[in-house]
Amino acid sequence: MEMNDSRQINAPQDVVWGAILNPEVLKECVPGCTEMAGSAEDGFEATVVQKVGPVKATFKGKVTLSGMDAPNTVTLSGEGKGGAAGFAKGGATVTLAPGEDGGTLLTYAVEAKVGGKLAQLGSRIIDGFAKKMADQFFQNFQDAVEGPSDEADAEDGQGGEQKKKGWFKRMVS
Repeated sequence: MEMNDSRQINAPQDVVWGAILNPEVLKECVPGCTEMAGSAEDGFEATVVQKVGPVKATFKGKVTLSGMDAPNTVTLSGEGKGGAAGFAKGGATVTLAPGEDGGTLLTYAVEAKVGGKLAQLGSRIIDGFAKKMADQFFQNFQDAVEGPSDEADAEDGQGGEQKKKGWFKRMVS
């Protein structure tokens, strides 16, 4: 299955590039990620816990980065094994370009494949889940880079703990 989309991120292109190569940012953005270690040069080892339909599994896998043209494009490829649940593998080609108001236009093309018990769930469930995961990752990534909006800060007006600052804002504050 394949998906394509784009997002306008309110941060300079070099900041977005640095974030997409940062294991801490990636761990924060991958839904269900419990561990992420490694580097952009050597690849990342990750553990992700996910429930797809009736199947819940812990996937352990590796993510490699290739086709790097800093700060314009990178391809992230990953494969994870979930024991009896099967396997998942896929990749995303991420392209960054100057966007509106000094921001960055992030465009992505994602391809995903599954096997084992997961593949038996049917393509509608798998396709819907894969689209949801990709959308959630890139929304989390956008939130991590930009930080919460002023509206989100205002909504937290219950005297509770303030939401975390974005990756870039944590670096400069």
